[in-house]
Amino acid sequence: MSDWTAGYVADIGYTYGYYAELNPLRIKLAFLNAGLVPPELGTHCELGYGQGLSANIHAAASGSAWHATDFNPAQAGFAQSLARVSGANAQLTDEAFADFCNRTDLPDFDSIGLHGIWSWISDENREVIVGFIRRKLKVGGVLYISYNTQPGWAAMVPMRDLLTEHSEVMGAPGQGIVSRIDDALNFADKLFETNPSYAKANPLVVDRLKGIGAQNRNYLAHEYFNRDWLPMPFSRMAQWLTPSKISYACSAHYLDHINTVNLTPEQQALLKDIPDAMFRETVKDFCVNQQFRRDYWVKGARKLTPLEQAEAFRSQKVILLQPRVDVSLKVTGAIGEASMQEAIYNPILDALADHKPKTLGQIEQLVKDKDVTFAQITQAAMVLTGAAYLATVQDETVTSKAKKQTDKLNAYLIDKARGSSDINFLASPVTGGGVAVGRFQQLFLLAISQGKKQPAEWPQLVWQIIAAQGQKIVKKGNTLETPEENLAELTEQAQVFAEKQLPILKALQIA
Repeated sequence: MSDWTAGYVADIGYTYGYYAELNPLRIKLAFLNAGLVPPELGTHCELGYGQGLSANIHAAASGSAWHATDFNPAQAGFAQSLARVSGANAQLTDEAFADFCNRTDLPDFDSIGLHGIWSWISDENREVIVGFIRRKLKVGGVLYISYNTQPGWAAMVPMRDLLTEHSEVMGAPGQGIVSRIDDALNFADKLFETNPSYAKANPLVVDRLKGIGAQNRNYLAHEYFNRDWLPMPFSRMAQWLTPSKISYACSAHYLDHINTVNLTPEQQALLKDIPDAMFRETVKDFCVNQQFRRDYWVKGARKLTPLEQAEAFRSQKVILLQPRVDVSLKVTGAIGEASMQEAIYNPILDALADHKPKTLGQIEQLVKDKDVTFAQITQAAMVLTGAAYLATVQDETVTSKAKKQTDKLNAYLIDKARGSSDINFLASPVTGGGVAVGRFQQLFLLAISQGKKQPAEWPQLVWQIIAAQGQKIVKKGNTLETPEENLAELTEQAQVFAEKQLPILKALQIA
């Protein structure tokens, strides 16, 4: 009998994560910054969607067609339930990659996305996926792929193999994956207590192991304990993708585009003298000790002229996702924390403070008397989007069409927040993607939907919901024991939500 899991952890569900890089709308700004023609927005595919939150949010919020698969039927069942609720055009299956990728009824795609999957599958599955990309990605279409990479993971590979072997060899029959993970981590701690030479030669592994121990066990099961796990250097990834006739476009992680926060002047000079773009990426990974790459590749890269690039930039709409007062003028890159120039960023943020979508051209006009150049505006848009302060905005006609779907999906997710804090994102028809909204904030939205318009009315409903389940609020590591303490905390959170987050959620057409 064949193993349908193909060595992948299947006895514990994946986390309910949302990954903005899979949003096709997000591709545009990165491509414009790289001077490339962005892809069309029409039909999209995701391979290995986990719980399907990203695929469902993007299908509902963009009004585009999505096809996707994840081998785990439990995860597929949840993902399909979200698609039925929203009514979005999302065809989500539980097929293995070989079965899905060899179907003859699938359309050609404007984008294909794989978040993390590449590092945890066999070479056989990689060959299947490369063939699928070659056949089904349209000319001009984009592949988004993220994966664990070297050199950042090189020292950790032996330790990961040890943890996995302990789980397989020392785990008791019938023991669940969570217990096996805990036992493996405890064994690693005992090993390091003996001061092995491996730890002396690789001191950072000890700190990384401590960080691993503090992470969610569902995440760890899928991150470290699959049969296949291969951190791959960029050069080898390029070799794998060569048969699919695609070429590297740019990083999907916007802050990677900003050399000044990632590279020293000496490193920038070294990279500038490397004529080969692919080798330059490999060397850059050594400069930043890259652990995880998030990349866009394109089938048939086309360069924009400077005029075309400037016109496309000026027409791009963005929206501020945070209260103006909460935007920190600090950003963290590979070489540490850097400060944004107040003379540049403050006028731009002030222009966006009303949370109304504006084109970069409109922002240019609003700050023209502040000595802010258009080049500085475009770089600020990249930095602020990379820091999750800004999001790109889609056409109003698309927003109008998508809102019916996002309203249904959000209502369902908010209702689920009554019993769980698993899902912390809602769908915005304005950005075509997900927006972080915590459990209590979702429950405040539930109260509003029930006609409770005043912030003073929201805490009582939320407290009734969580108290009925024996739950209490934990604040700064301390559990609030009495109803009065819990209600006081909820009242404070409700007031902050009403003043800061609610106006933004209204602008994003979530509330």
